[in-house]
Amino acid sequence: MRSPEAVAALAALAHEHRLAVYRMLVEAGPEGLAAGEIAARLKLAPSSLTFHLQSLQRAGLISQQRMSRQLIYAADFGTMNDLVGYLTENCCVGSASADCGSKCAPAPVGRQATTRKTRRTA
Repeated sequence: MRSPEAVAALAALAHEHRLAVYRMLVEAGPEGLAAGEIAARLKLAPSSLTFHLQSLQRAGLISQQRMSRQLIYAADFGTMNDLVGYLTENCCVGSASADCGSKCAPAPVGRQATTRKTRRTA
């Protein structure tokens, strides 16, 4: 993946609804989900959902397939892996730390990053 493609993918994901759609499609797997199902789960108007799906599709993050009268959307796992690879390909190259390589490995599924700070409310 080249820098302009990574920027386009990250820009497409930089919206609350698009990120939610994309995560939902990643969870759904290669079978994907019908547009109506996505709209119902996220409580989005069809016109709004179409706008967000088009943005993700232009960035190459999702694919669209027609099945009878339904449009089925699925995450493009190749693009997803290329983006993650692009972001981490030079991880720790300039570090002398022996344990740096382990910090570059993706976190196990279902586990949040430990560097995230918790926000307290008064």
